[in-house]
Amino acid sequence: METAEAILKKIRRLELKTRGLVSATFSGQYRSVFKGRGMNFEEVRQYQPGDEVRSIDWNVTAKFGEVHGDAFVKKFTEERELTVMLVVDVSASGNFGSVNLSKRELAAEVACLFAFSAIRNSDKVGLILFSDHVELFIPPKKGRVHILRLIREIVYFEPRGRGTKPAEALNYLNQILHRRSVVLLISDFQAPDFSRELSVTSRRHDLIAVPIIDPREEELPDVGLLTLEDAETGEQIEINTSDRGVRRAFLEGAAQHAAELLRGFRKKRIDAIPLRTNEDYVPALQSFFRNRERRLQIR
Repeated sequence: METAEAILKKIRRLELKTRGLVSATFSGQYRSVFKGRGMNFEEVRQYQPGDEVRSIDWNVTAKFGEVHGDAFVKKFTEERELTVMLVVDVSASGNFGSVNLSKRELAAEVACLFAFSAIRNSDKVGLILFSDHVELFIPPKKGRVHILRLIREIVYFEPRGRGTKPAEALNYLNQILHRRSVVLLISDFQAPDFSRELSVTSRRHDLIAVPIIDPREEELPDVGLLTLEDAETGEQIEINTSDRGVRRAFLEGAAQHAAELLRGFRKKRIDAIPLRTNEDYVPALQSFFRNRERRLQIR
């Protein structure tokens, strides 16, 4: 078990790394692709060259235009503040990692990056941790101390459940969050069907899915007899990895699951950012922001 000092050092390193990325790369992109909830009325003023004709308030113009000899326009400002909800899988399968990072550690880094992007833009950030049920809910707030608490929970929270049920987390989210928010759903998605809950959430919120993948879950090494254990159920199975047919079936099954998952997200028009524990996640996030910004410009 890590000491309190070691925990603080790890969280501080994570903060420094992700805040550096936010400052250098993601802060402007975050602001450009996540818009506020709407526009707030600020004032009525006289029309000026360059103002859009559509912004003229004809009722006010009819009332005062004869006196001032001018049209009047309504001025609005963007209601910028957003709520960002991090919905993070802390089931037993997240502890697996065959390279430098476990899936849970990668989830924490990505969540941390979005969290610091949010507070840099004065947005609120909240957290839901889930396994086969909702493990923890922290209401949205602002501030560095709040963000560090969220990251500590993502990395070190000890769940009671071992399974993965995104449906439970999404149902809970839909009950407690009544205003449209940005929702980041981070999981390996080794779970029973949750398509209905996904549909409801994507209609109410700006939902982004982040599948976390480890290469050893996609392809078996040729190492002879191998005992595999399901981290969530404890079920064990012995397989002969020297058998090409076994390795091919495993590879095809994993590829099919990944393809069906992404196809389901696309069908519901949910952005997905697949991330791998053996690859740098920065290019994938940059691609996500570029693609989303391009779509917004087209609209």
